[in-house]
Amino acid sequence: MHYPWWYVPIITSPMLIAGIATFHVFVAMYAVGGGLFLANETRYANRTKNTALLNYLQQHAWFFILITVVYGAITGVGIWWTIGLASPLATEVLIHIFVFGWAMEYVFFVIEIVSAFIFYYYWGRLEPKTHQLIGWIYAGSAWMSLLIITAITAFMLNAGAWTQTRDFWAAFFNPETIPQTLARTGGAMLLAALYVYLHSSFTQRDESLRHLLARRSTRPALIGSNLILIGGVWWLLGLPESARAALTGAATLNLLMLLIFAVTVLVFFLFYLGPYNHPDWISPGFALVMFLLGLTAVGTGEFIREAVRKPYIVNQVVLGNQILPEEMARTQQAGYLESGVWTKAYVTARYPQVLTQGIVDPYKLLALPSESQVDLGHVLFQHHCNDCHAVSTGLSGVGELMRGWKPDMIRTMVAHPEKTRFFMPPWAGSDAEVELLAKYIETIQLEYPYKPPIGQQSRR
Repeated sequence: MHYPWWYVPIITSPMLIAGIATFHVFVAMYAVGGGLFLANETRYANRTKNTALLNYLQQHAWFFILITVVYGAITGVGIWWTIGLASPLATEVLIHIFVFGWAMEYVFFVIEIVSAFIFYYYWGRLEPKTHQLIGWIYAGSAWMSLLIITAITAFMLNAGAWTQTRDFWAAFFNPETIPQTLARTGGAMLLAALYVYLHSSFTQRDESLRHLLARRSTRPALIGSNLILIGGVWWLLGLPESARAALTGAATLNLLMLLIFAVTVLVFFLFYLGPYNHPDWISPGFALVMFLLGLTAVGTGEFIREAVRKPYIVNQVVLGNQILPEEMARTQQAGYLESGVWTKAYVTARYPQVLTQGIVDPYKLLALPSESQVDLGHVLFQHHCNDCHAVSTGLSGVGELMRGWKPDMIRTMVAHPEKTRFFMPPWAGSDAEVELLAKYIETIQLEYPYKPPIGQQSRR
């Protein structure tokens, strides 16, 4: 509401955030689990004087740095770039609330990067104990980054006691921090094993070494699968009422929840029956299938976590229409176009005749020509609705959703969206602006695809 809007057609800008963030999470979780794997296995290889394993771990460390540092850094910056454009108010709020948390995360991130490069580039040039210590420093700092970022994303789902105390630690240790940290730690351990399977199956010809890697990497993966299930159930039990309603009210999300648990259980048994007891199962084909199953479980979980925040971007703090809940009464009274800096600037520049003593007069809006009313309805749509909806076709395209609706039905939806769909935020504009947005929607709605028989048409 207080910022210019970044319009992305068809997929919408928030879904672009979700796409970049999901691909980043696949690597970020590997950065944690893979760090634990490398630190622990380097210690084991040194203790057992297994030169072949040490040589493989050095190869894997190069693969690890290439994926996590290079790809991970690019997508991490991409997340900041997109959230700053697509959800500027929510980004501002999270920066202010978690400024100390972000500072801690940057410190751990720097330690993470420096220790990762020392761990790889000084391989064989440091004493084994010192080299192992560097590995554990990396693993610990990577897990701390996971904890901090998870606490912030968990806060977006359940603000908890922060809404009363405004205390940083209340925000940090919100009701979802621990369960999400458990689930993500489990996911990191699971994904690390799958990356090891994938890398070793394609690069190693030594069968005994592949079998050793399969057994060694499967043990933490089995623990990780259990952490995912425990954290997932705990997460589900800690959902706020609005998120629980959004989850239970959407059949697709319920199916996806079942998919997560089913795939996680399936992967657990495949781990146990396959690599743990029969390491010879590890082949490029098996490793690829397991890898895709792991990405499916992790990606689906991230999608559900984002989807159930409705009608909020940040639970109890920022509504999905980029409005703070405490601002709602003011915007409804003064009007949405008047309340926003950039919407007010647009109206002032294009339609100065609707201003009374410098204030947008809602009643003068309806005196504008029809084309101008539709234009302002488009402005309202872009700022109030495009956070979740594409225009005509695309992600939750309004033209598709309101295909064949009558004008009075459209006006009812615009005036009371939260009563029609409880996971939508309330209308934040004036009654006159309801008319503007409704007229715009009438211009983009698609025709009703079904024509009833003539006899039914006559009875209408």
